[in-house]
Amino acid sequence: MAHDEHHEHLVKELADQLEPVFSKSPQAIYLYLDDAHKICNQAFADMLGYSSIEEWVANEAPVGDVAEVDQPKVIEAYGEASDNFKASVVTATIVKKDGTQIKTKVIMTPITYKGETFVLHFISEEK
Repeated sequence: MAHDEHHEHLVKELADQLEPVFSKSPQAIYLYLDDAHKICNQAFADMLGYSSIEEWVANEAPVGDVAEVDQPKVIEAYGEASDNFKASVVTATIVKKDGTQIKTKVIMTPITYKGETFVLHFISEEK
């Protein structure tokens, strides 16, 4: 998606409002509007092997963080959340920056903010 300062501003505003959740939750979290407008907590950046939140945000193809075999169900769950306001839980294999894979449980929930629908993801490693 093209650079959109309005969407960047909305992501920052909503992330600021969710800061207690981002910083205090034991889960990895990311907030997603589209590939260019997203943010995560440090726990998610760490889980995927990124050195910083900013490094993950710069990733232009975040669906690549999901194993190819699991991408269709993650995309479908995202569509249900963003289009139909339906929260869900999916299991998915996450591909870390170094290529190693981890099994996870992902909770996706829709959130609306100033006319835009975001999807908030809570990710836990499956032991």
